[in-house]
Amino acid sequence: MGLGNALPALSAEPAWPTKPIKLLVIAAPGGLPDIVARTLGQQLQRNLGQAVVVENRAGAGGNIATDAVAKAMPDGHTLLITGNNHAVNPVLIPNPGFDYEKDLMPVAMLAESNMVLVSSNAFAAKNIQELIALAKSKPGGVSFAISPIGTPNHLGGELLMKLADIDLNIIPYKGIGAAIPDLLSGQVDLAISSLPAVLPLIKAGKLKAISVSRSFRSPLAPEIPTSAEMGLRGFEVNAWICLMSTGGTPDFIVQRLSKEVRIAFATPSVQQQLLQQGIEPMVSTPEELSTFIRAESQKWTAVLKTAKLKN
Repeated sequence: MGLGNALPALSAEPAWPTKPIKLLVIAAPGGLPDIVARTLGQQLQRNLGQAVVVENRAGAGGNIATDAVAKAMPDGHTLLITGNNHAVNPVLIPNPGFDYEKDLMPVAMLAESNMVLVSSNAFAAKNIQELIALAKSKPGGVSFAISPIGTPNHLGGELLMKLADIDLNIIPYKGIGAAIPDLLSGQVDLAISSLPAVLPLIKAGKLKAISVSRSFRSPLAPEIPTSAEMGLRGFEVNAWICLMSTGGTPDFIVQRLSKEVRIAFATPSVQQQLLQQGIEPMVSTPEELSTFIRAESQKWTAVLKTAKLKN
């Protein structure tokens, strides 16, 4: 009888969280990863009754934050908000001082944001086919703004050149926001940006939308066609954000985290907050995220092998 009463206590999972949770973000404040991190952090804090602190540790292609989480105690109290970089950094930064697979553990996909190919109003081409024809007629004569290597903006440019077999004049910027004035003035021809960041300029007629880089039209701007509709199949790149923990984190903590993320992002106010900024909640299981990252890594490794820019 006494033993039977003791069994539930013996099998009970340890308490978690037992102290404040840190969300380390690979990017500076104000960007997509930061917005998702702060939205998630606020809701987790409400639901878990424990402080959630967001820390922005930008730099090294996201590897400053990633390194810190990879080397943290595997207790689920130090977590990583990352995204596309996580699938491509093993190619771009092969010796970062940690092992991407062993030292980090997928928890949940969080969200994604549509990307759109835009041009200055001065750019002659109005669609993908005209763009390709123009670029082929003068190799290196069409300029393309990118943000740092490994970001969706850079990856999209490399994928466009590979699929269309064109050579663009790549112009690097610290971020797409820094490229916008040059796009508006016509000093640079093209860029790929998250749709929410440039949609007001598109609607105001200050930039031209060539196509959205996904397999179906965006609900934010259903009037913008997809690249596939224009004959360029496979030109798909989205900005996505996910949650990772330190390798070796106990499975019950990973599963609890995944469950809490699902609860947080099912909250109507959270969904509305993200959707208003053009961010779509896309919550997954740890297993689904692991499979997704592997597929993304294979896709972009093939693209980056022939990339114009290298780290």
